[in-house]
Amino acid sequence: MIGISHRLLGGTIDGGAFPRPEGRLRRSLRCPSKHCLALIGCLALPVAAQTHTAGDDAAPAFSLHGFGTLGLARSSTDQAEFVRDLSQPGGLSKRWSSKIDSVFGIQADIQAASGVNVIAQGVSRYHSDGSFTPELTWAFVKVDPNQNLSLRGGRLGTEFYMLADSRLVGFSYLPIRPPNDYYGALPFSYIDGVDGAATLPLGTGLLRAKLFSGLTREKAPLSSLEWDMNRSRLSGGHLDYQQGAWQWRIGYAQIRFDRDLPLQSLHSQLEAFGAVAASQALSVADKLGRFTSAGVVYDSGPLQAQLMLSRTKQESAVFENSHAGYAIVGYRFDELTPFVGYSWTKSAPKQLATGLGAGVDAVVARVMADSHSDQHTLFLGLRWDFHRDMALKVQVDAVRGTPQSIFPTRWETAAYNGRMNIFSLALDFVF
Repeated sequence: MIGISHRLLGGTIDGGAFPRPEGRLRRSLRCPSKHCLALIGCLALPVAAQTHTAGDDAAPAFSLHGFGTLGLARSSTDQAEFVRDLSQPGGLSKRWSSKIDSVFGIQADIQAASGVNVIAQGVSRYHSDGSFTPELTWAFVKVDPNQNLSLRGGRLGTEFYMLADSRLVGFSYLPIRPPNDYYGALPFSYIDGVDGAATLPLGTGLLRAKLFSGLTREKAPLSSLEWDMNRSRLSGGHLDYQQGAWQWRIGYAQIRFDRDLPLQSLHSQLEAFGAVAASQALSVADKLGRFTSAGVVYDSGPLQAQLMLSRTKQESAVFENSHAGYAIVGYRFDELTPFVGYSWTKSAPKQLATGLGAGVDAVVARVMADSHSDQHTLFLGLRWDFHRDMALKVQVDAVRGTPQSIFPTRWETAAYNGRMNIFSLALDFVF
């Protein structure tokens, strides 16, 4: 009666420990050079025109920065494809590929007046439509009325989790990519909206509070389809406390989805046979996804350590509730930094009775099971800072999960047993 095989998704993301540039723009090895040149031109021309028409004394201060990652990786299996996060429509197989980790980014910053900056950022990366077409990920005005208050409006990067704003800047963190088990379920990169942050001294440290709200403009791949998340309302906030080498954060974010998943056939057939309540329970439109997180970072001298925990709760029955976390420790010996990490994700199945019999219930259960995750990953790697603002990395990930843990992957087959090893190389740089 009902046939459906769409992959589902939901979630959010963060990562970082080394000095990081403010901007975020990415490029893949396969990104056509004309796209990147056009992107640079779009960012630079308005500034060049303004500088040309203004006198030297009136010309605003201008800076241009960028970052990138040239990555290669492969998997030990062809039975499921490993992806960096669920914004990617496909991932790794047994063949070496540059697509999931290679990134290029450029950021332009104009100081329009004292305490007022205009910032634009473009990124080229592998995203939902399978292309590397550059996209504008930041475009906002930043106003600092005083040293304790900062206000921004425009296109902003999302900060669901600690360090999420730098997750595309490979140079800013130890591993080749932010842990997939923790950040991978989050396809949200930016919003059009506003945020505000206040910083106050507290004891021997600094307390920082931030609130944000805006609309998403992105899409997420679902097998051969895309889920349009445009105009979904994203809002939240967090508290940070920094004291010496320590930084702590607790945060909360939520998204109210504006549009449903592309499951019209399933909803129509359920409602045609009278299972209206079941259809509504599976709907995502106007339902909330809630994300709670906590984290701590220690960075002093050669030692770096991070611990992150999160909990996701979904109002829609089509997405399972989940929790995730990771821990990373690295120790630097001159230019070399070996590191080790462990991450995990686990979700809880939901039950939904349609009232149409065991056969239909089984079909609906299979749809709901597309969002199931139950796996952990041990990863080992080495970072070599061989040149100023450049680093080479090598990493091995051992993913161990149940065969039903298909939410973090793409294009899994019936033969997938939940286990894979990922071998990765990357060159990170900033300028």
